[in-house]
Amino acid sequence: MNEQRSSAITAAAEAAPGKEDACCAGKKTGRVRDRIFATARELFSRHGVRGVGVDAIASEAGTNKMSFYRSFSSKDELVAECLCESEREFWAWWDGLVAPYAGDPRRQIEALFDGFVAKVCSDQDRTRGCALASAVVEITEEEHPGRRVAVGFKAEVRRRLRQWASELGAHEPDALGDALLLLMDGSYLSRLAFGGDGPIRVAGRAARALIDAHTAAPAPPAPDPDATR
Repeated sequence: MNEQRSSAITAAAEAAPGKEDACCAGKKTGRVRDRIFATARELFSRHGVRGVGVDAIASEAGTNKMSFYRSFSSKDELVAECLCESEREFWAWWDGLVAPYAGDPRRQIEALFDGFVAKVCSDQDRTRGCALASAVVEITEEEHPGRRVAVGFKAEVRRRLRQWASELGAHEPDALGDALLLLMDGSYLSRLAFGGDGPIRVAGRAARALIDAHTAAPAPPAPDPDATR
C-alpha cells in the first residue's frame, strides 16, 4: 500500500512539476542540484551505483525527475561527477598525510598506510568501501564516464606508489609499487568482510615488510666449495 502511494506521489509530481519549478528559479536551482548531488553520493555509498535509480535519488532529495534531468543530463553524468568529487577528496587527504615527509619516500608510504588504516577502520558509514574501487567492479562498460574516472584514479595511485618505490631504490620498483597497491585494495575488501578489527589492522606492518623485502641488501654469494680445495 505504501509503495502504491509512493508511486502515485511520484507520478503526480512528474505530471505537475510547476510548483517546484517556480521555486527553483535563480539560485534555488543550484541548491536543488546540490541536494541531488549530495543525496546521490550518500545512496551510492550505501547501495552502489547500480543499486540506485533516478527515481530513488529524486525522491530522497525531495525533488522529481524533471528537476533531476534539468540538473544532470543522465545518471551516468551524475555518477561520474560523484566519483570526481570522491577523487578530489581522496587526493586532498593523501597529500595532507604525506606532505610533512616530502623527500622521504619511506616515511611517506608509512604515513599513507598508517593514515589509511585509521581512516578506513573508523569510517563506519561508508559501508561499501572506496567508491572509486567499487565503481571499477560495478561499472563494466569501458566508455561509461564513471568507469573512466575510476580507472584513471587507480592508474594514478599506481603511478605514485611506483614512483615512491623507485625513489626508495627498490630492487624492482614497479613490483613493489604494485604490491602496495594490491595491499591497499585488498584492505578495503577485508574491512567489508571482517570489520575494522580484521586483517586491515596489520596493513601498515605489511607495507613496512614489503619495503624491507624490496630494499634489503642482497645476500652475499654462497662460498664456492671448489675454491677451498
